[in-house]
Amino acid sequence: MQLKQLLTEDRAVSPVIGVILMVAITVILAAVIGTFVLGLGDQVSESAPQASFSFDFDDSGNVNITHEGGETLEAGNINVSGDNGTPGVSVVSGEGFSDPVTAGDTAQYSGVDSGETIRVIWTNPAGGSTNTIARATAPQ
Repeated sequence: MQLKQLLTEDRAVSPVIGVILMVAITVILAAVIGTFVLGLGDQVSESAPQASFSFDFDDSGNVNITHEGGETLEAGNINVSGDNGTPGVSVVSGEGFSDPVTAGDTAQYSGVDSGETIRVIWTNPAGGSTNTIARATAPQ
């Protein structure tokens, strides 16, 4: 094949392959734009923190909740609540967890009924969504 013939040749990709490539590019672009428009990209990066808590219940209706390990949390984003119908669990000592909440920190809460489930709830500071990151049920 000569160089002159190669430069003047006007064969191209078949029309079917061209259409398939254009459809594929369109679908990929629509998926990327749709992800950002619907806000799904933001939700992926704002998942609940990974933290471990232990619960130590006593006979007088108190529970000590200890951050055992995992990520450091801001106390303002942590709420402890029970399912006994009250809006939250009252604090016995201090103001609950100190800020920031790190491994080894303990807070004591009162007003826990027998069989009640106590939850540590994290509130996302960016969007207000909540996630339960720990839970335990008081002994009967």
